[in-house]
Amino acid sequence: MPAPAPLSAPGIRPANGLAHVRGDTSRPLVEATIPQFLAEAVRRHGGRTAAVFRQAGVRWTYAELAAQADRLAAGLLALGLYTGDRVGIWAPNRPEWLLLQFASARIGAILVNINPAYRAGELDYALNKAGVSALFVAPQFRGSDYMGMIADLAPEMASCPPGRLRAARLPALRSVVQLGPDPVPGAVAFDAVMRMGNRALRARLDAIGAGLRPDDAINIQFTSGTTGAPKGATLSHRNIVNNAISAARAMRLRPGEALCIPVPLYHCFGMVLGVLAATAYGVAMVFPGEAFDASDTLAAIAAERCNAVHGVPTMFQAMLDHPEFARFDLSSLRTGIMAGAPCPEPLMRRVIEAMHCPQITIGYGMTETSPISFQSAVDDPPPLRVSTVGRVQPHAEVKIVDRAGRTRPLGKAGELLTRGYLVMKGYWGDPDRTAEAIRDGWMHSGDLATLDADGYCRIVGRIKDMLIRGGENVYPAEVEDCLMAHPDVAQAQVFGVPDPRLGEEVAAWIVLRPGAVVDAEGLRAFLRGRIAGYKVPRHIRFVAGYPLTATGKPQKFRMRQAMAAELGLGQG
Repeated sequence: MPAPAPLSAPGIRPANGLAHVRGDTSRPLVEATIPQFLAEAVRRHGGRTAAVFRQAGVRWTYAELAAQADRLAAGLLALGLYTGDRVGIWAPNRPEWLLLQFASARIGAILVNINPAYRAGELDYALNKAGVSALFVAPQFRGSDYMGMIADLAPEMASCPPGRLRAARLPALRSVVQLGPDPVPGAVAFDAVMRMGNRALRARLDAIGAGLRPDDAINIQFTSGTTGAPKGATLSHRNIVNNAISAARAMRLRPGEALCIPVPLYHCFGMVLGVLAATAYGVAMVFPGEAFDASDTLAAIAAERCNAVHGVPTMFQAMLDHPEFARFDLSSLRTGIMAGAPCPEPLMRRVIEAMHCPQITIGYGMTETSPISFQSAVDDPPPLRVSTVGRVQPHAEVKIVDRAGRTRPLGKAGELLTRGYLVMKGYWGDPDRTAEAIRDGWMHSGDLATLDADGYCRIVGRIKDMLIRGGENVYPAEVEDCLMAHPDVAQAQVFGVPDPRLGEEVAAWIVLRPGAVVDAEGLRAFLRGRIAGYKVPRHIRFVAGYPLTATGKPQKFRMRQAMAAELGLGQG
């Protein structure tokens, strides 16, 4: 792989006064599959540290990581999995997650990322939508009994031979692989799958790899839709390998450095901008724990002398506000990516000064664009890093258009569209929503943005109702559907209100049925068993009706303004 670009590489600027810009193409895209990508990392950096899982006490070099992934890949073949099959992973940040990311790609199986916060109904939908035939699952996490939820969906597990599941509700699912010891009846132990990978099966891996192509689908990431049903953004080797390389170059990562990854692997932030970006330059991936904890992350940075750290703004805020922050030596830090929500300038300055992270970058994108389309440079002035999301990534093309599809002038807001290698292949099994999102090769973001004469992009709002709570996308229609399932709820409208810590918080206006007695906490309790906790509204207001347009449509912007004023939260 080419060496990192010079520190102050020139940006690409718009022309003709229009908000249309193309990224630098002076370096060619890498035409490689993930197995080829890892093999090249082993060739160049085989003896360097690849991964450190501090909570699990696991440490691998790149050569060891590749060897372990090959063992698991051969085990997947023994389970009867082949190129194109869908393999689900429902677990927090554990060593098995990393192995499966590379092992599934080794045989061309498509990895399906399942959000650890999902409840049974969301899991049911994702598994059936993607046609998952094998699910790798942690026994439990943060009070969620994963195996219990699977047992509810597939009671046939209790009496089936391991690896031979036939479940009425999950017809595609054949194998449930339990991470850790003591698998429940019907489940296969992860260690058993590792042992299944004998020499004969491992000998088949290179031949399988020779048949894989960079444009093959390799990953499905579920991102909720405005209709309430999650959409499976389908990404190729080419999508995520090249996006990772671009992000790594923007951070100026160097061989032998260490990147702290407290963000979740189920999301592109962890598995692409973390794992694959580190792999691009032989950088050590340091995982502080199964989920973010400020103390664990600070300790990992200090102990492993990390040079980079990823996170959403709330993670950085939590680390800086830790009562024992001063005792951690963070002097090794240099860069990283902050994304998922706007970064206030005071926080940026604290990250630069107190965390010794002068080259922290800001990233923007969406799962459907693999994920980063804009990123700030390590030497951009701090005010630019907080007021913009940087400049367009190499080999990406972006324009900002009005409702008629006409390109807007510089400085004028419109919808942000992206085109290029980074645009997903489509939504799995959903041609209609794919055609709605991608038109003439352009991915429609639903975000309102502006572009200036130097090519810096500002995100100024969202066309759709989506809100971002602490880096997690929340789609109101999904929450509204769940609220409407409550027998006492007649109507529900969900929207975001400003929150100083999380960026946005979930709010709901509820019209109850006559005679209903449910209160706000009762509604929250009802929702907690049905949707992930971050989607449950913090602010609930019971109303007699909603402000409406002349055609009878609820005006959420007026509800947002009223709720923000009532809560003293400033501009809604």
